[in-house]
Amino acid sequence: MSAIISASGRRRGPARFVILISGRGSNMQALVQACAAEAWPAEIAAVIASRADAEGLAWAAGQGIATAAVAHRDYPSREAFDAALAERIDAYDPDWVLLAGFMRVLTPGFVQRYAGRLVNIHPSLLPAFPGLHTHAQALAVGVQAHGCTVHYVTPVLDHGPIIAQGVVPVLAGDTPESLAARLLGMEHRVYPQVARWLAEGRVRLGADQRVEVEGVAQRLFAMQKETADERE
Repeated sequence: MSAIISASGRRRGPARFVILISGRGSNMQALVQACAAEAWPAEIAAVIASRADAEGLAWAAGQGIATAAVAHRDYPSREAFDAALAERIDAYDPDWVLLAGFMRVLTPGFVQRYAGRLVNIHPSLLPAFPGLHTHAQALAVGVQAHGCTVHYVTPVLDHGPIIAQGVVPVLAGDTPESLAARLLGMEHRVYPQVARWLAEGRVRLGADQRVEVEGVAQRLFAMQKETADERE
């Protein structure tokens, strides 16, 4: 694999990803599997969880990936937890830190430490429905489309520059659970594509905080309503 320029400006070999999870890590699994299947110029350096019993740790270890747990309950404050987490992340020398179902609100100091190389996937079409319970929020206001957003992380929760979005239809009779299940497949499509762009060094964040991806004009992924109907 040819060397690339990382977000930090260093010239090096394959991009190194550290993935942060809190539970089963289905998006993490999609990232790991796509990296291997598509031979990205990248390696998954480690998977780190905020809970020692996070199910995704065992799966990652089974793939031969380094794993670690930094349990937030072991620390007296968010700042202390974030400091310990950063120390563990830095041990793997990542180019990118990918949040994949990481259920902790990060402090501004932590976000600034990884500014420009900290990426998250959120289960809504931001800026709509930040925070928790996004599927219930979407159904409560009667939207006809729902989706996910891959974005840079900033100190403002769920508010960073958007890299890509995925859209699914909202169907009659949907519940938060059925809508979440439909959207999960789209998340597993969008996040690996974005991670591949990152690995290939194609993503640029401009001074105006708008994202461009070299060679990609359209960064919206969509599921047709007919396809969704067939899956019901």
